[in-house]
Amino acid sequence: MSPTRSAKHPLLGAHVSIAGGVGEALIRGKALGCECIQIFTKSSRQWKARPYTEDEIAAFKRNRKETGIDSVTAHDSYLLNLGSPDEALRKKSVAAFIDELERCEILGIPYLVAHPGSHVGAGEVAGIRTIAKSIDEAHRSCGSLRVKIALEITAGQGTNLGSSFPQMARIFDKVKEHERLCLCFDTEHAFAAGYDLTSEEGYQQTFDELDEHIGLGRLVVFHLNDSVKPLGSRVDRHEHIGKGYLGKETFRRLLHDRRFFGLPMCLETEPGPENQDLAADLRTLRGLL
Repeated sequence: MSPTRSAKHPLLGAHVSIAGGVGEALIRGKALGCECIQIFTKSSRQWKARPYTEDEIAAFKRNRKETGIDSVTAHDSYLLNLGSPDEALRKKSVAAFIDELERCEILGIPYLVAHPGSHVGAGEVAGIRTIAKSIDEAHRSCGSLRVKIALEITAGQGTNLGSSFPQMARIFDKVKEHERLCLCFDTEHAFAAGYDLTSEEGYQQTFDELDEHIGLGRLVVFHLNDSVKPLGSRVDRHEHIGKGYLGKETFRRLLHDRRFFGLPMCLETEPGPENQDLAADLRTLRGLL
């Protein structure tokens, strides 16, 4: 999904619940005033889920049309680890990942956001090789599908891979059909990984480096999150917009970057009762526009 030429700003939205059925997420997104949403294709706490019924698929497509929210992204389950050195867990993760890609295809969702994986002590080289092997298997199984994998920049917590652009580039390069891969940029993850988005110079250096190693053309979705922890903490802890170490001006700068006009930018902050906190974060972002 490249920026549309007529877009005058990015698309703003949030990760919303699928409770009651995937179609309900669009209703919630509309109530929040979202221009885009992100969802889980099934419960993120379960490895397996029953297939969608025809009614669920029809409700999702109908609600998508009626709400006008055309830009929908999915996020894979946090249970998965495509880089696991435990072969049984890796195979289980790949099978669940393929199922999620197929669910995206059924719903017409173009991108499945995924954390690359964790090497769990096996080391970076082995971890990257395993992640690429897992993605290759998913690609082979889903050869005819249009949905693409959007690997997400991570905070680098523990043994998680994908916290630097050179490292992410090595993952891309190792995947056989790497042209099918895209990128998701999470503001909190990048900041925690050591990319200083709070200054004009740091911001420009960050995206210059991203362009050098991966290419801005691969960037298809943003996650907008402030940070509980300071720069380089390598801790994945999201904070509400303007209430963390990134601050409002960082998001103002990002929202006015013409290179990203038309791209979906989804909040992943805590929704709060009745989604009130998500609504407040969306109001903050709109105020920056």
